Amino acid sequence: MSDPLAVIARFPGVSEAVDEARQAVDRLYRHRVLRRASPAVSTESSLRGARASAAIEGADVSLDALRRDEVHDPLVQGALRASAEMGRLGPTWRKAPRQVLARLHTVAAAGLAEEDALGRPRTEDSAPDPLGLGPAPGAAETATRMDALFRLLEGAGKAPAIVLAAVVHAELAVLRPFGTCDGVVARSAGRLTLVEYGLDPKSLVAVEVGHRELPYAEALRAYLSGTPEGVGQWVQHCASAVSLGGRETAAICEAMQRG
Repeated sequence: MSDPLAVIARFPGVSEAVDEARQAVDRLYRHRVLRRASPAVSTESSLRGARASAAIEGADVSLDALRRDEVHDPLVQGALRASAEMGRLGPTWRKAPRQVLARLHTVAAAGLAEEDALGRPRTEDSAPDPLGLGPAPGAAETATRMDALFRLLEGAGKAPAIVLAAVVHAELAVLRPFGTCDGVVARSAGRLTLVEYGLDPKSLVAVEVGHRELPYAEALRAYLSGTPEGVGQWVQHCASAVSLGGRETAAICEAMQRG
């Protein structure tokens, strides 16, 4: 039986984009600042990533306001909590992805969803569509596709982490399995996959910033087409987001080096 991730990795343009992103991450990891300040860089990258993730959903706030703890928007706060939670969830992601997604939703959607809905798959056949992707699959179809996604994660072979992360991210974004904060959960899971499957083990790359700088919804709509060209376009988008996120983190390093 063929490996679907290996098939996607061979789509036109994907291999080149993945190689370019990997080289960008390798260059970032060689920055001299990381010898002494890697945790601080990771913390700043996570802050910028959470801000960008919330902005994609329409809650755009300044970094200065976040640092001064002046932002009380529940969506922004949820993105910040999900970002902070990722460090604790990493070791569980490969073994129990369902549990990790439930936890990410619980922290991201607090204050936005009813308490008894936190961390629980939606039972309604409809879900909000903040990105204009079209109707979400019904609850039964979503549950079936989520099961397939968990099997894919558990059996991930030698396909590049970017390809796996792109599929995880897209499936969560288009299925909208919880019905609230699904975009924040999807981007958190995508970043967590890059970390736990070896591309960015120190969680330095502010990949969400890259997603925000690119035509995000357009790329997800391409994925929804289901064609090799459309799925390949989405994976190339994710690879570009990694490269741009690495550039953002390199700028963090340069600022720290200047003092």
